[in-house]
Amino acid sequence: MSNSSLQGLSLALPLTSFGNVLLFLFSVSLASSIIFLNMSVCVSILLNRALRSENRFMYMLSTCFSDICTGVSYYYVGVLDVNDGINSPTGTHLIVPTFLGLSYMAVLAAQADRYHAVTSPFQYSRRMTLNRTVVVICAYWLYAFLIVAVNNLVTVGVAQRITSIGSLVGNIFTVIIMIGLNIRLFIIARFQLEKEPPSVERDIKRSSVYLILVVALFFLMTWLPLFCQVIVCNFFGLVCYTFKNDATNPIRVLPRVNAALTPILYIWGCSPLRATLLTKVWRPCCRRR
Repeated sequence: MSNSSLQGLSLALPLTSFGNVLLFLFSVSLASSIIFLNMSVCVSILLNRALRSENRFMYMLSTCFSDICTGVSYYYVGVLDVNDGINSPTGTHLIVPTFLGLSYMAVLAAQADRYHAVTSPFQYSRRMTLNRTVVVICAYWLYAFLIVAVNNLVTVGVAQRITSIGSLVGNIFTVIIMIGLNIRLFIIARFQLEKEPPSVERDIKRSSVYLILVVALFFLMTWLPLFCQVIVCNFFGLVCYTFKNDATNPIRVLPRVNAALTPILYIWGCSPLRATLLTKVWRPCCRRR
């Protein structure tokens, strides 16, 4: 992204028609909603020591932090005339797509965490301490930006080959794993947990499993079109329809919509988080006003 390309940037579409104005307002509203909702969840978790002591909320925190970065960056890629590709003069050197990928990795890690917690609770309590969970989160953040560094150090042709092969292998395997974990977690929540005697611990396990199931399902619904496009266009080399920019490409907008849906699902599906948000974040802010 050079200074000359920044100077020549304009809005994604000129505000000369009602439809273009609606698209501009949608992009600004989406970016603002992503930041507001994810920031609210982040602050709620940070203010509540009990939430911070649970591994699953660390993954929520990771997801929300990367989605905040996605929301901030959408003021650029979603409002302006930008094509965020490897060889694009208005691109972000793969930094913005990496924030989206980090959210996906966080949900996948959270699925594996819940599966381990439910199927092997005693081993999980010994192995997955809070510090180890933080190490796992830091590891996939470091890995993601290491890939970004490698792509920016090699030539464009090599970077495109790395992206195409990595997208094919990574996307296919992670989607299969996510779907498999979803099916397995649903079976556990539906049959195994129902057989346990009623208790607070059982209800917490069940609600946490159902929550990550719903979050992962929405991730798959909004990400699969992008995965399929990347695999078909980049790896198989087929000619795909080219949109004017990222703001007018619905396949690239869908993951950003999911970045706003994820915190809503967290708030809806987790009563301790919702209670903290209402009592310690939103209500005090409203009183000050």
